[in-house]
Amino acid sequence: MIWQQECLYCKHYVYKTATNNLKCSSCKKKYSRARVNKILFLMECFIRNISALEASKLYHISYISTKNYYHDFRLLCAAVSEEHYEKIREKSVEYEEYFYIEKSKKSQKNALFDAYNFLTFDYEGYIYTILMPSLHKYKAQFLQDQIEEVYIEELNKFKRQSRIIKVSKHYNTIVKFWEYFEENITLYKGISNEYFPYYLKEFEFKFNYSKEEALKLLIQNYFKEQT
Repeated sequence: MIWQQECLYCKHYVYKTATNNLKCSSCKKKYSRARVNKILFLMECFIRNISALEASKLYHISYISTKNYYHDFRLLCAAVSEEHYEKIREKSVEYEEYFYIEKSKKSQKNALFDAYNFLTFDYEGYIYTILMPSLHKYKAQFLQDQIEEVYIEELNKFKRQSRIIKVSKHYNTIVKFWEYFEENITLYKGISNEYFPYYLKEFEFKFNYSKEEALKLLIQNYFKEQT
């Protein structure tokens, strides 16, 4: 593997120490081969949409440890997306609004209050998302004022109109991302509102880059953060 020959931090030659670790000939950093192997394995699992539980079993490490690594990877996905967005934000852009409701809640009458609403931007083939404020905090007030039915009907009408727009337009990058997101978010069960933004950015990142590109970006940024 390349990392065994090049320093993960400065890309210069590394050599093996007496304790079987690696040391850089230039920046003099030392790191554990076993730890790096573990991180790279988990990164590959993450990019391939293998769950943290399954990855922990494959590598025989604790689920909690694997889950924490996955969270770090999601933070990196968000950071890479934000960094790239700053470079392209002045380009021409198309966008559409999207409501995501978990499959288990779709049959519920007032599920729209638990929906995730995000804007999806297409910067000439590069997807960028912005999560909108949740409607959940208004649910009790709507029930108390007895206007829940009116609101749900209006929002359903809006969604029907949005679907007409979606179908009438050509099969664009935004629609492809929605389908990719819907298909893959089901891999994770019971995502809390607190962590949903990170999962959204995870799939935005994975959609924008090939598996090879995504892995390379994670490696570069993860070890850059360790300096």
